[in-house]
Amino acid sequence: MARTRPDITVPDLSGKLAVVTGASDGVGLGLATRLAAAGAEVVMPVRNRRKGEAAVAKIKQQRPEANLSLRDLDLSSLGSVAALGATLLGENRPIHILVNNAGVMTPPDRQATTEGFELQFGSNHLGHFALVAHLLPLLRAGRARVTSQISVAANENAINWDDLNWERSYHGRRAYSQSKIAFGLFGLELDRRSQAGGWGITSNLSHPGIAPTNLLAARPEVGRARDTTAVRAIRMLSRRGILAGTVDTALLPALMAATSPDARGARLYGPSGLGHLSGAPAEQALYSRLRSEDEASRIWQISENLTHTSFPVDEGARPSLGSKSPDSRRAR
Repeated sequence: MARTRPDITVPDLSGKLAVVTGASDGVGLGLATRLAAAGAEVVMPVRNRRKGEAAVAKIKQQRPEANLSLRDLDLSSLGSVAALGATLLGENRPIHILVNNAGVMTPPDRQATTEGFELQFGSNHLGHFALVAHLLPLLRAGRARVTSQISVAANENAINWDDLNWERSYHGRRAYSQSKIAFGLFGLELDRRSQAGGWGITSNLSHPGIAPTNLLAARPEVGRARDTTAVRAIRMLSRRGILAGTVDTALLPALMAATSPDARGARLYGPSGLGHLSGAPAEQALYSRLRSEDEASRIWQISENLTHTSFPVDEGARPSLGSKSPDSRRAR
């Protein structure tokens, strides 16, 4: 007998504006499709316009009525992030849903963003941090739900506070874990500051478990000429329904976190199966590495310094941990 695929009911999103990063393939494409199917207008910021146009065409094949538009965004360039912010601010439309989904995973060798940050820390965390900072007026106007996609990797390793940019010794998996821990701390801190300052934003976290996406596939732009052994194994497990989910099930925790009336701020949503690797979406306990409010405040301040962005200091401000610590200096 065929197994029942987990799913959720998405409320009517007519009249809502949603922004989904990384929407040109994989989980992001699935999220854009589901949000559009529920009636939302979906903005898809993409790095590759041709790939983005193909994604729009694919959604339109399934949902001809879908209201979609592309914008340019390269999260590895703070200039590109600022340009998208300026574009959307110029359009002056409240944003109701923001899913920070895009990411890069474990380049075999250390790579750097335009500004010199380690690629995973710079793209997965700092790029999204800066994006939220630039879009804050629109997020506040829409009383937005902000969902930030982390990873099971945020439950391992630690933030390398003495060498955030991995200039002394690069380890791809540990650097990836750091980027997702930092990103998770940010998402939780965003909710705390919003609640304290009356920003009207609800911020939570999601993770997809494991699924056969392109994160570990061949990606010449990050120095990976062929598929990794890991992604080949995940594809095999996914086909057999063992431990790994599918792209369609992996997107459900973020979809729940971003749209469910029952989803709350400062919570983590992920698959409910064995090891939280696959299965129906549900709230789960926060990873131990995400529970320190002091570390969240510390990475927030460092991120403001590194990205040259700022959030309101007279509303919801938290105690400073000192602005001159060596790990808050600009990357070389």
